[in-house]
Amino acid sequence: MKTFYIMVLCFLTAHSVLAQRTDKRMILGFEETGRLAVAASAEIKMFRAQRALREGTWALSMRAFLPQLSFVASEDERLSLISADSFTKTYSINMEQLLFDGGRTRTARAAERTELILLSDELKRNESAVIEAALSFYRQILLSRLIIVIREAALLSLNEQKRILEEELILGMIIPLDLIHADITVREAELELLSMKIQGEELEKQFMELLGLDDMPELSEQVDIYRSPVIPDAIAVHRLALGRNPDLHRIVHSIMQKETEAKFASRSWIPAVKAIGTYSVSGQHYPLTRQSWTAGITLSFSSPWFGASTGGSAGWEPPYDKTAKLQGSFTPLPDPASGLSAKQAGLALALERENYQNVLDRLARQAVLEVNNLQLNEQRRMLAVESLKLGAEKYRLSEVLLSLGRITRLELMEERLEYEKKEMVAVEAAIALLEAERSLERFIDLPPGSLESFFRRYRSIQ
Repeated sequence: MKTFYIMVLCFLTAHSVLAQRTDKRMILGFEETGRLAVAASAEIKMFRAQRALREGTWALSMRAFLPQLSFVASEDERLSLISADSFTKTYSINMEQLLFDGGRTRTARAAERTELILLSDELKRNESAVIEAALSFYRQILLSRLIIVIREAALLSLNEQKRILEEELILGMIIPLDLIHADITVREAELELLSMKIQGEELEKQFMELLGLDDMPELSEQVDIYRSPVIPDAIAVHRLALGRNPDLHRIVHSIMQKETEAKFASRSWIPAVKAIGTYSVSGQHYPLTRQSWTAGITLSFSSPWFGASTGGSAGWEPPYDKTAKLQGSFTPLPDPASGLSAKQAGLALALERENYQNVLDRLARQAVLEVNNLQLNEQRRMLAVESLKLGAEKYRLSEVLLSLGRITRLELMEERLEYEKKEMVAVEAAIALLEAERSLERFIDLPPGSLESFFRRYRSIQ
């Protein structure tokens, strides 16, 4: 019996621990939210897979520098009316090795590598878009929850005033119309609260769907209407943007790609030099006993206006025969339309360089705008907090005036609603400040929520 009780106790203890673990919800901050959103995005997964395939293609293109081997097997049957028939079997190994092409193959690989870098930049931009969508939901949920708390507190105060009005009506201190007005005010507040709760639930559903979660996580970030942000100097922000701004990185890599393409187009006239070799065995019956060796070199010209190739080879067919061969070909106007490719590549490069200068000019202006935006939102927050303090003092004085009979309880309820509006304005200002900080973080490529810590470290280094 004692053993049974011990088993039951162990089961209940394990069940309690499991329940605690099950009830424990995930805690998410801004940075963790971004990582989850990226991990749950099907588009990001597909883009990463495509980039991995492109990387594999680029790695395998190294094959262009290695010898090209081919194996050929053939049977040649000849039936003759005036001589003996022949049945010849031939097996050959052919080798072709690129010796020189003016760097076109290397340049093509460099262009592909630069394109991979641009793909990485595009992947980062797509990830940033997904992160920003998730953070926008995060901030909207914080705002919705705070407004719900504010409206619940206001509704509680309005209900208390309505209860007092009901007692005053019984005592004959007010007329029924006053109570009707109070009831309408309370009903409207209840409807607004219900609407806000429905909107909040919908936001949470969309947020969970975006993160790929089944349950709503616990949000660790808080909105503090009294928090002042770190406001950096515009010159420091501009200096950081020159080394960290994603748009500037993209345009630099794009210029590198255009330079590579222009270099490739300018080298199209340089001939390609290849070494060739062949080893063959042939005969009418197995084992095949006749052998031959051939080695040579070819030059090929590829131009929009003409195509030409020339080459020579020498061979040996043991034990007595030696061979030599010269060959040339000429093709006029193989692709005249591609003759403009060099000019097109030059124009594209010039355009990208002009875009680079435009981005540099824009960064200086945008650095000032980002800092000004942060300062303006901080001023908005401070004004909203000051207005909230004044609103609280005004409501307190209204309670005093009510006790002195200077105002009615309905007017006090209106003052409570005005104070609620000031509370919501203060919360909205704090949320707008978070959005301004995030905009500056994106400008200098910082993770979400790291602006303050980054600039504290930056100032200590400086």
